Amino acid sequence: MTLDTRPNDMLDLWDRDHFVHPSTHLARHARGDDSGHIITGGEGAHIIDRDGRQLLDGFAGLYCVNVGYGRQKIADAIAEQARELAYYHAYVGHGTEASITLARMVAERAPEGLNRVYFGLSGSDANETNLKLVRLYNAILGRPEKAKVISRWRGYHGSGLMSGSLTGLKTFHDRFGLPMDGVLHTHAPHYLRRPAKCEDMDEPAFSRWLADELDDMIQREGPDTVAAFIAEPVLGTGGIVPPPQGYWPAIMEVLEGHDVLLIADEVVTGFGRLGTMFGSDHYGISPDIITIAKGLTSAYAPLSGSIVSDGMYEVLMEGTDRFGPLGHGWTYSAHPICAAAGIANLRLIDELNLLENAASTGTYLRTGLTDALAGHGHVAEVRGEGLLTAVELMADPKKRQPFDPDAKVAATAVAEMRSQGVIARAMPESDIIGLAPPLCLSRAEANQIIDAVAGAVGKLSA
Repeated sequence: MTLDTRPNDMLDLWDRDHFVHPSTHLARHARGDDSGHIITGGEGAHIIDRDGRQLLDGFAGLYCVNVGYGRQKIADAIAEQARELAYYHAYVGHGTEASITLARMVAERAPEGLNRVYFGLSGSDANETNLKLVRLYNAILGRPEKAKVISRWRGYHGSGLMSGSLTGLKTFHDRFGLPMDGVLHTHAPHYLRRPAKCEDMDEPAFSRWLADELDDMIQREGPDTVAAFIAEPVLGTGGIVPPPQGYWPAIMEVLEGHDVLLIADEVVTGFGRLGTMFGSDHYGISPDIITIAKGLTSAYAPLSGSIVSDGMYEVLMEGTDRFGPLGHGWTYSAHPICAAAGIANLRLIDELNLLENAASTGTYLRTGLTDALAGHGHVAEVRGEGLLTAVELMADPKKRQPFDPDAKVAATAVAEMRSQGVIARAMPESDIIGLAPPLCLSRAEANQIIDAVAGAVGKLSA
């Protein structure tokens, strides 16, 4: 391999020789066929690479740097906690000031009736925790056979064995032997890509059809075997798809009718992304468990959580009275350094009024994209909520005909945007440009994103 003359060119070589990257073509990266990206700094909505190039991060890392980069208050909180107490475990009733305070702050912000928080490190491990709590809950109630979980195709819930099984994307299943037994998938609530049999339905009718399909699945499996339904308030990695009109009330009715718990996966939508503290508030959802991560610390430190409803927690407490302590734990549960980052992060979300900015700037961004892309022959839809936005591209939007996947249309558009100084994400298994910038995004920065999308999409017909 020929090394370039930059002072840190050896870093690139070490990267290819030793660092295994997630979601990466391993062979191409190791050979140097694909260019790597080494990031060295960030400020606000921008990151800086090792060549000193500033890029507007239109995806907030992985929709997680909600407060933006370079927040000194969070860095100071991390440093202060590390000096005072870098670590102690949370087993058998141990806690720290940071972990206890953050649990209280999360409960204060959570929807009514959700007041208990179990902390982990990632959304994947939080959903693993959720599945164990669901099984434990039903075992305590004397119905251990009620253990199956229904997810949705195109939902994303993690990359572990069970959390990856919950994920409804083939990329995360193929060649891993997933999904595992006990995990089922129902239809994605995506009106644009609705089945042909639903062609003539409006959104409320499609929502009713989706609820009926879920009801039929539960009836076929047997309501006494189905424990929970897991879903994101807005589909994230599966395409950034807000639910069709009437979806959540129809789904809630089915779940309540069969005594099926609801796990709301708010790893993406929690802590301001939709312009509300939680997506459950936004859509009037009443979950039994909420999965949190990403925006909990704005990714300044790894932390996740499971917020458990009061009713469910009462059963879990009864179970420990009967059977002994909770048989579940992670070494780094409620890590005090991560908790300190979470406290500082939640305070910043409030101080900077980021919920209001996400709602108003998100509307501005979508309106600008809709206007800029109006009449373009390959734009099927501009959609989103808050600062979570997608532009879906199709070969023939009128016929809802997608591009050949091998053409990698969205990936090409996203690469063009990067050349213009804006980062977006090509969403998997479709041609969708995904946008989820930091919640501190300004209107001037939104205009830069709009121009970059319009320029990249415009080249599709050039």
